[in-house]
Amino acid sequence: MFSFVEENYLKAIYHLSDHGRKSVSTNALAEEMQTTAASVSDMVAKLSKKKAVDYQKYKGVNVSGKGKEVALRVIRKHRLWEVFLVDKLKFHWDEVHEIAEQLEHIKSPLLISRLDEFLGFPKHDPHGDPIPDENGVFSTVKKVALTELEMNVPAQVVAVNDSSGAFLKYLDKVGISIGTKLKVEDTNEFDGSLDITVNQQKSLTISQTAAQNILVANL
Repeated sequence: MFSFVEENYLKAIYHLSDHGRKSVSTNALAEEMQTTAASVSDMVAKLSKKKAVDYQKYKGVNVSGKGKEVALRVIRKHRLWEVFLVDKLKFHWDEVHEIAEQLEHIKSPLLISRLDEFLGFPKHDPHGDPIPDENGVFSTVKKVALTELEMNVPAQVVAVNDSSGAFLKYLDKVGISIGTKLKVEDTNEFDGSLDITVNQQKSLTISQTAAQNILVANL
């Protein structure tokens, strides 16, 4: 059994390690968890004893097979709860992250299985992130930041890099959400901003920072 804090650490390591592909430095983990390097070292030692992480001095820490399973279970619960909050309780997509952070630690596998069934087995959360199934398997879509999209190529928004409330409210304000069709019409050399067409109707100029945080897939 893993505690609330241990689950949060495993989830953070999984994300920072690019889904377990590379090791994470204790300093990077301390920054992510907003704590001290000493606290991280203590937690890594605890997780190592539970065989949830692999740690090598000077090389960093990564999730083990067991740790990855735990992280994916937490991520699955988090994203299913986000779908529930948006689709069934009518929360906005910028309001659900912190609530789901609390709900993701519910232990009952039966509840989560029933929740998945109730929601119709969704594949993605409201922010476009894939939802792992009960075995930790999830589908992936080839996607790029809007800044990398070729000129005049039709694409669709499939996810966001930044799920902060401020950014999601900005997207709502300019009329962009998951599923929105976009096309880059021009790039402004002065500041890197992009002139785009939204849903084949509205012309819009967005900043380079915003464009870097919008992930699209070619249509």
